[in-house]
Amino acid sequence: MPVILAIESSCDETSASVCADGNILSNIIANQTIHEAYGGVVPELASRVHQQNIVPAVQQALLNAKVNKNDIDAVAFTRGPGLLGSLLVGVSFAKAFALAKNIPLIEVNHMQAHVLAHFIGDHQPAFPFLCLTVSGGHTQIVLVNDYFDMEIVGQTLDDAAGEAMDKTSKILGLPYPGGPLIDKHARSGNPDAYKFPEPQIPGFDFSFSGLKTSILYFIRDNVAANPNFIEENINDICASVEKRIATILLNKLRKAAEQYGITDVALAGGVSANTGLRQGLQQLGEKLGWRTFIPKMEYCTDNAAMIAIAGYHKYLKGEFIGQEIAPLARMPF
Repeated sequence: MPVILAIESSCDETSASVCADGNILSNIIANQTIHEAYGGVVPELASRVHQQNIVPAVQQALLNAKVNKNDIDAVAFTRGPGLLGSLLVGVSFAKAFALAKNIPLIEVNHMQAHVLAHFIGDHQPAFPFLCLTVSGGHTQIVLVNDYFDMEIVGQTLDDAAGEAMDKTSKILGLPYPGGPLIDKHARSGNPDAYKFPEPQIPGFDFSFSGLKTSILYFIRDNVAANPNFIEENINDICASVEKRIATILLNKLRKAAEQYGITDVALAGGVSANTGLRQGLQQLGEKLGWRTFIPKMEYCTDNAAMIAIAGYHKYLKGEFIGQEIAPLARMPF
């Protein structure tokens, strides 16, 4: 029964998790509030706060799991992609822990781990399945044939869906992080109040740069006519933007599922916490006869539990890495 300690530090969440025989025993996430004053993640500050959080997070993960550090059989860690300074903290800690305990190291691709979060718990998709992975920096449709046999069949050509939400929140004057606030306002708004364009991109790829521009011009023109436009209509604006982003994503996902003949369809990544997108997938699944899979909220955003489950399956395959390993800001999928 392998016991694995997992470390995640790709952006601004410091997370540690303990997994025993494929079961998550603990999942500690230390968020960084320091970036709120800057309206976005400041890489240098993120890496410094990771240094402050990494040891307490690991200690709490071991305590919650009721596991002694001497019982750990391997250390899994996010190698990339992500912010290089942030990754360096997690990678360095993992290497030092493994070296001190003379146990194996397991490198994990952050984006693959988002997909494998669906194997935490009992409600799991069957291979092959499609996974729509949506985060602040990535938007991908992934054909998953096995735990580590994955193919990106569609991805964004420019900006990610999460970036479109973040940009919208800034245009509306919402504080950082804006994604959850757009979700909150959208719950009280009319999603059909305003119509935003859907990019006509061939195949299964996405583009969100044009949508961002159209939202910017829409707000600019309406505020020029009515200075109180945002304040008076923020719920409807958020609901309409959220609906357009969700339909762009789900229309492509539907086409991919039809072409590949897939009926097990999953959603992953930080933006998968968005209520409108989650409901949209479930409704589309009911309409088309899909089995749909969405991780629990705590496994949607960046977390070490998904690193742990990926590390567990790599452990079973004996896929270990040496101490010469270095983080990769851009890591091939």
